[in-house]
Amino acid sequence: MAARKTTARRKATVPEPVKCEPCNGTGEVARTVRVGRKQRVVGQQSGICLACFGTGEAAD
Repeated sequence: MAARKTTARRKATVPEPVKCEPCNGTGEVARTVRVGRKQRVVGQQSGICLACFGTGEAAD
């Protein structure tokens, strides 16, 4: 049996997804928590990014 000839195949390059601006690709954003009559800053609370819905990829 004769040997098979094969052609060199290039790997398909998959474009890297663009990171979301508000969350920098993490999917979470931090909001400042304020408490009291003078509204002093106590800390931060994290939640999902509403721009990318927590995926970390920029929407088109």
